[in-house]
Amino acid sequence: MLIVPEREIGALMTRASAFEAVEKVFAAMASGEAYNFPVIREAIGHEDALYGFKGGFDRAGLTLGLKAGGYWPNNLAKFKVINHQSTVFLFDPDTGRVAAMVGGNLLTALRTAAASSVSIAHLARRDAKVMGMVGAGHQATFQLRAALEQRAFEKVIGWNLHPEMLPNIETVAEEAGLPFEAVPLEGMRAADVIVSITSSFAPSLMAAHVSPGTHLACMGTDTRGKQEVEAALLAQATVFTDEVAQSVSIGEAQHAVAEGLISEDDVHQIGAVINGSHPGRRSDEEITLFDGTGVGLQDLAVAAAVVDLAVEKGIAIEVDV
Repeated sequence: MLIVPEREIGALMTRASAFEAVEKVFAAMASGEAYNFPVIREAIGHEDALYGFKGGFDRAGLTLGLKAGGYWPNNLAKFKVINHQSTVFLFDPDTGRVAAMVGGNLLTALRTAAASSVSIAHLARRDAKVMGMVGAGHQATFQLRAALEQRAFEKVIGWNLHPEMLPNIETVAEEAGLPFEAVPLEGMRAADVIVSITSSFAPSLMAAHVSPGTHLACMGTDTRGKQEVEAALLAQATVFTDEVAQSVSIGEAQHAVAEGLISEDDVHQIGAVINGSHPGRRSDEEITLFDGTGVGLQDLAVAAAVVDLAVEKGIAIEVDV
C-alpha cells in the first residue's frame, strides 16, 4: 500500500490538477461510467462529532475507494487541529486489495473549490467582471482563488454574517491584484458570479439579491436542513449539480423540491454540460446555479491524481499490508 501523508499534499496537488480531476469525474458520472455509493453520515455521540463515509467507482479512471472522516467541532479549541478531518482510501478495482491511503483534509478543500470553478468555467458568462463571495471562512479562500482563475474578473465583493472575517477573502483579492469591497447582501446584485460557502441552516441570499445573467455556485449545503439561498431563487434559475440524488435530498435543491417550486427533473448534472449533452447557459440573461453537494468520486479523483504525483516525485511511502 502507498501512503501519501497530509503534510505532502500541499506540495503535490495544484488547483489546475484538482480542476482537471474533478472535471473528468463529473463527465464520467454524466456518461454513466462512474457512480457514487450511498453516503453514511452519523452523529457518533462523542465530542459532538459527525462521522461518515463517501465512496464510489469510476470505471473510466479505474478508481475505487472511499473517504472516511467528518467534523469534530471541538478540535481547534481543545487539540489545536482543524475541525474537519478525513482520509481517503483507494483500492485496486481488479483485486479489491487496498492500494493507497491519502491525507484528505487539504484535498477536500481543493476538490470543493475545483467543483465550483468547474461550474464557473462551463456556466458563467464569458464577460463576467465582478466576483461575489457569500461567506468568508477558511474554505472561502480556496473557493475564491480557484474562481478567480476562470474569468477576467476586475473586482471582488463580499458579505459574511460575521464581518470581522472578511479580511480572509480581501487578502485573496489583493493577492490577485483586484480591489475588494464589503457589501450588504443587496449589493450582490452587482456580481456576475457568486460563490456561497457557509454552513447556514437559514437562507441568506435571496432571489432579489441576484441579477439576471448571474452564475451562482452554492457550495455549503451538504446535509438535510442546511440552506444558503432562498428556494425561490432555484425556481428562477437553471439548476445544475454534481449528483442529482444528493442535490434534491441533502443539497440546496432539497428546499425548492420540498416546496414544489422545482422537480428532480429540473436539476441537471454539470457533467452533461462538460460532455456536451446539455447546452448549459443559453443566454446572457439566464441565471445559472450549481448546487455543489460534494460527492465521493471527487475525493477519489483528486486522491488518485495526488498518488500518481507522489510516485513520480518519489514521495509516496510504500508499506506491506
